[in-house]
Amino acid sequence: MATSDLSTTSTTTSIATPLMEDTVDGTVDYNGRPAHRSSSGGWRSASFIIAVEVAERFAYYGISSNLISYLTSSLGQSTAIAAENVNTWSGTATLLPLLGGFVADSFLGRHRTILFASLIYILGLSLLTLSATLTSVDVSECENTKNGTSCSPPTFQAILFFFSLYLVAVGQGGHKPCVQAFGADQFNGLDPKESVAKRSFFNWWYFSYSAGINLSVIVVVYIQEKLNWVLGFGIPCILMFAALVVFLLGSRTYRYSIKGNERNPFIRIGRVIVRAARNWRSAPFGVAADEETYMDDQNFEQFKFLNKALLARDGSMEDQEKCSVSDVKETKALLSLIPIWATCLAYAIAFAQSATFFTKQGVTMDRTIFAGFQIPAASLQTFIGFAIILSIPIYDRIFVPLASSLTGNLSGIAMLQRIGTGMIISTLSMVIAALVEKKRLKIAEEHGMVDLPNATIPMTIWWLVPQYVLCGVADVFTIVGLQEFFYDQVPEGLRSVGLSLYLSVLGVGQFLSSFLVSVIDKATSKDGQDSWFSNNLNRAHLDYFYWLLAALSVIGFLAYLIFARSYIYRKGNES
Repeated sequence: MATSDLSTTSTTTSIATPLMEDTVDGTVDYNGRPAHRSSSGGWRSASFIIAVEVAERFAYYGISSNLISYLTSSLGQSTAIAAENVNTWSGTATLLPLLGGFVADSFLGRHRTILFASLIYILGLSLLTLSATLTSVDVSECENTKNGTSCSPPTFQAILFFFSLYLVAVGQGGHKPCVQAFGADQFNGLDPKESVAKRSFFNWWYFSYSAGINLSVIVVVYIQEKLNWVLGFGIPCILMFAALVVFLLGSRTYRYSIKGNERNPFIRIGRVIVRAARNWRSAPFGVAADEETYMDDQNFEQFKFLNKALLARDGSMEDQEKCSVSDVKETKALLSLIPIWATCLAYAIAFAQSATFFTKQGVTMDRTIFAGFQIPAASLQTFIGFAIILSIPIYDRIFVPLASSLTGNLSGIAMLQRIGTGMIISTLSMVIAALVEKKRLKIAEEHGMVDLPNATIPMTIWWLVPQYVLCGVADVFTIVGLQEFFYDQVPEGLRSVGLSLYLSVLGVGQFLSSFLVSVIDKATSKDGQDSWFSNNLNRAHLDYFYWLLAALSVIGFLAYLIFARSYIYRKGNES
């Protein structure tokens, strides 16, 4: 079976021969021959890959969206410990794609990494289902005792559960950055038609991604709460196995990137940094012809200290060991992403609240949809998904053509403008969340319910819809923008790592959110005062926290604006 990033003798021979006009440079087909545009890649291949992502997101959110309920019920953990475990696991799962992207770009290639990651994923989900089967038997026996809440499963079963859970995180870490990058690889950015389709791919990718999440939150959460956890974990496992089958069925249609004989991109970039550090005192005696061309490039002025990597130890340009101009450019391109990454962390902290405190707000409110039926608290996140599903077609089919006619940009607006727009909308969602929470607290006070934490506040859950919808719309701009930006702006050999960088923004944001909550909780609960995050939400002050996040979002956006305005797009990627 052919795999992505092929590096074989036959492939090398194929590249050396003149390619027909129909072939796509730098790619091969399933048999290792030059890939033809008419018979490989495009939406046909991307459809298989998108279907795989829908199944993977269904499986992942089938585990994560209601995990805290499983930990506090079946495993008998306290709310605080369960929340800590959920945050730790979720943050780890979001950062592991950095490792997965590194392995794909440096060793295995994207296709092989997806295959191995899928097998690990399926194994983790299988063991998770087995763990739920064993635990459910013991818990049912415990519930017959006088104090069922104090009963927890044997240590072995708890170990099996967490081992399985982190195995799922490892599988997701290899799967997540590679599937999207491999999907984007099916479109040739140098072909005018395929270039437009490639930009559209990132929009429809997130549309399908959100549909998979919504379906999972609605279906799997209901099964877990109303039926049993074994089926609730088993269905994601079955769907993930089906995803692997679908991925393999599309193998003959894919375009596989070719890895040349050049050095590992991480080694090349590391070598540039090390050599520039060694030569920091050297002054050049002359400039070679290729360096003269480079000095005319606007990128030459960025991170000028790295230009020292082009020099020999004595400051001359004659050293055969000196780094190449392309290596220096790649290193600068990667370093220039750091300020954008860092200034998006404020957005990521706000992003983390939709799965935690937004839900806590909803639990206290009137969730009745019709007589005898209440929407589960974990299902409130579907408002974000529905907003995304509705917004992306509008963005892709209406906004982009209109904006394109005004700006002349085929994408409508530039990638960094798209990200910044989402950050503004996210800030607005925090402001609205603060105002809604202030009203909720006022109603609780008016009805004498301040000291009744388990009572339902006479305030409909529909008050929360605006903040959820704005979060979804913000995602359409910022999250999709980050995906496209980090895929497009990293060196070609690091595209899996590029997509994992955008994921790491969200992962670090979750850790920062947890840290912020911990610090504020300790600071506001001194001298017997009620914490902003008191267990009695009617005495808490989530509204103050949302105002703080809104202020942080404004600061983050202003910093982002400074770096975005000075950012220099890689040549040919100014969209």
